[in-house]
Amino acid sequence: MRIKVNGIQYSYNSKPVLQDVSLQIEAGDILGVVGPNGSGKSTLIKCLDRILKPQAGSILIDGEDIKSLNMNDLAKKVGYVPQSEGSKFPITVFDVILMGRKPHLNWKASDKDLEIVANIISLLDIEEIAMREVGAISGGQRQKVIIARALAQEPDIILLDEPTSNLDLRHQLEVLNLVKEQTENGITAIVSIHDLNLASRYCDKFAMLKEGVIYAAGGPEVLHPENIEPVYKVKVSTINNLGKMVIIPECPV
Repeated sequence: MRIKVNGIQYSYNSKPVLQDVSLQIEAGDILGVVGPNGSGKSTLIKCLDRILKPQAGSILIDGEDIKSLNMNDLAKKVGYVPQSEGSKFPITVFDVILMGRKPHLNWKASDKDLEIVANIISLLDIEEIAMREVGAISGGQRQKVIIARALAQEPDIILLDEPTSNLDLRHQLEVLNLVKEQTENGITAIVSIHDLNLASRYCDKFAMLKEGVIYAAGGPEVLHPENIEPVYKVKVSTINNLGKMVIIPECPV
């Protein structure tokens, strides 16, 4: 499913955050949205899910403007994984994932809905925590659960806002391997991510933001010192490891 972003602009309290951002993402790609803090990464992800509404421009999914979709129809196409999410309520992992079926429900969950949730739990290998309360599981497990909830929507597109934040190395790899597996099944993924080496390893395409503007977009060539240094204000060198670019930070510039 193709996504086309045409010249979107967004401001907070009249302060520009995104300025004339245009992108095209093809079905099955993982697009890594990279850039320093405050560059507009999370804002772009939220605009793509219509959590925020751009003041100008358009976002098309297979040629259809997302503004024309009701919330249920949008949720059937797009799943959203926030940067962090806690639960203060006594709700089980199973019930959190079942919430992802809401766009498909009439007035209660059907056998098909329950089967889809059970299959996702098995796919993500989280059976042992399925009946535990979300507040009692680890951060890495909770992130898997939130991704599982998005997958329960059966979306064509999944948006992930800093999905590896606050996770240890093992859980970072588990989460991104999971995202990669889903794109191999045809889902398109758009991931805002801080770690350029994780982005290099897992993403097919890149959009590098600087102060709300697309500074560079394209394939692995985007993660080149000539782009990284002016955007991040850090001198870097790179090496090739098994066909992937490895970025080595050296010093501020």
